[in-house]
Amino acid sequence: MRLKIQHITTYEYQKLVRLNPHHFYLKPLQRNYLEVEAYSLEIDPKPEGINERYSIEGNPYFQAWFTGETESMEIQLNFQVNTKHFNPFLFLMDQWFLQQFNPESEKPFSYRPKNLPLLAAFLAHNKNNLLKSYALEKLKSNDPIQFLTQLNAAIHADWHHIIREEENLWSAAKTFAAGKGSCRDLSFMLMEMLRHVGLAARFVSGYAFNPELEEGHELHAWVETYLPGAGWVGLDPSLGLMVDEHYIPLASSFLPENTLPVHGTFGGENLKPSTLQTSVSIHQI
Repeated sequence: MRLKIQHITTYEYQKLVRLNPHHFYLKPLQRNYLEVEAYSLEIDPKPEGINERYSIEGNPYFQAWFTGETESMEIQLNFQVNTKHFNPFLFLMDQWFLQQFNPESEKPFSYRPKNLPLLAAFLAHNKNNLLKSYALEKLKSNDPIQFLTQLNAAIHADWHHIIREEENLWSAAKTFAAGKGSCRDLSFMLMEMLRHVGLAARFVSGYAFNPELEEGHELHAWVETYLPGAGWVGLDPSLGLMVDEHYIPLASSFLPENTLPVHGTFGGENLKPSTLQTSVSIHQI
């Protein structure tokens, strides 16, 4: 499947400002099922310099710095991607991980001690008994994959997916109580649930394509959980699906705010908040 993606982000500053250095997380992550073609990133005003770097978590980003003043900034991303079909269930987990799995325990999953220093950030959570109880209710067998698919599907069934233009992320407790949330809100809630039962989880932002879906899924968020032997496995609670070739990740992190496409500030006198407009189009070619 070949896709053409255009992503335009525009900031309006209401008066002349000086742009501080910015980081743009707008390059697809390496995945064995996708190949990026004809990549183009244009920034107006044109940066004085731009350099590709990698974050502490291995996410590629473009570091740009500017001179002069401007009343706006527009970032236009265009690229094509070839994706090939893969079965998201086609993996094997390490036997020791399966043997330690105990659905009767309040923390059913555990990792080897030598891996815990690396996974600590992906296991930290805000303690919430409601989130933990909801997740534990889905543990109905000795099959971790069945648990993950049931929990993912249950969130899709029990919470209404909404479109929210605001940049802020709802807390997991707020989303749980509201019975609805954006893809970011639902993903953060699932991430917290997984961590409550002992599974390392991280937040992923990127693009999702399916012509049969309702609007608002192009710029998307989902979750990856770490299963020894299988690696990081993707879950989309907004749709109740395992992540497949229709998902194109841009960044992943233990903190959702680390996956925002644009990171940066501006300076000047008597500053007012900027306004943001963004549009994404994905077409099969």
